[in-house]
Amino acid sequence: MELKIDGMTCSHCSDAVKQALESVAGVEEATVDREAGRALVTGAPELTTLVRAVEDEGYRASPASS
Repeated sequence: MELKIDGMTCSHCSDAVKQALESVAGVEEATVDREAGRALVTGAPELTTLVRAVEDEGYRASPASS
């Protein structure tokens, strides 16, 4: 699953998003690309839970369009 993440400006931001995503039940791994504003999540998490976890950290998240 790929997410568009807005608001990341530094490596601390991408680390916070990665940690938030990996704390969600069902996530096996999260890879965050700050420069692209994207996160790739493997596993079987619920999309709404992923978005909420990112937003709780202060960033905006939405499903990435191809």
